Amino acid sequence: MKTKQKHTAFVIIRWTVLTVFLVCVLAAGAVTFRGYFLYTSALEGLPTQTAARQVRDQQGFTPLEDLPETYLEAVVAAEDHRFYDHGGVDPLAIGRALWNDLRTLSFAEGGSTITQQLAKNLYFSQEKELTRKVAEVFMAWKLESDFSKQELLELYVNCIYFGSGCYSVGDASRTYFGKEPAAMTDWEATLLAGIPNAPSVYDLNENPDLAQQRQRQVVELMVKYSGLTQRKADLILGDSSMEEGTVVPCAGS
Repeated sequence: MKTKQKHTAFVIIRWTVLTVFLVCVLAAGAVTFRGYFLYTSALEGLPTQTAARQVRDQQGFTPLEDLPETYLEAVVAAEDHRFYDHGGVDPLAIGRALWNDLRTLSFAEGGSTITQQLAKNLYFSQEKELTRKVAEVFMAWKLESDFSKQELLELYVNCIYFGSGCYSVGDASRTYFGKEPAAMTDWEATLLAGIPNAPSVYDLNENPDLAQQRQRQVVELMVKYSGLTQRKADLILGDSSMEEGTVVPCAGS
């Protein structure tokens, strides 16, 4: 009798596990299909070359060669240190983000690469929704196939939000420092690189102290990932060259 009960319980557990597995597979398939449909619809309405041209035609667009190397290194170290090694999606970052989200029972960490963030800014909303995240992955792969890493980085820094109504590195540099991006010091460049992580929190006009806390994190990441020496890092953080009275209205604000 006990053997029969054990067998029945095993059968129930087996079919329950199988049912849950099939439901998960079907749900994942449905989300993937909807995400792919969203991706193709977005791409049909705005081809990647057209989207890139719109960014480049914006007033205040800054070519990559006019940006300090320190700024570019800081952006990559802070946002996506494997940027030059992946094809648009970083499985390691996604796995880490998924684990942290499950551990905290939140959707706070997304694991998005620079290319995925560019895809989101060019095509999709900022809402954290699974279908949109899947569409973002497909679009990131498309962008990686259509543009070089240098072009992707150039587009990215020219369409991200820096707070105070600034949606490009050029506008942010002129607003916060009163100068063109090419003239930024290392201190200013690393400070600016940290703002897009949470622009409302690190807005220099609203929370300069928090922005400098984020700047220290950025410089630490540069030491870890970009080959910046600790001595150079200390020199950068010790060179607070931001002067009061340099803030000017942001273009378009």
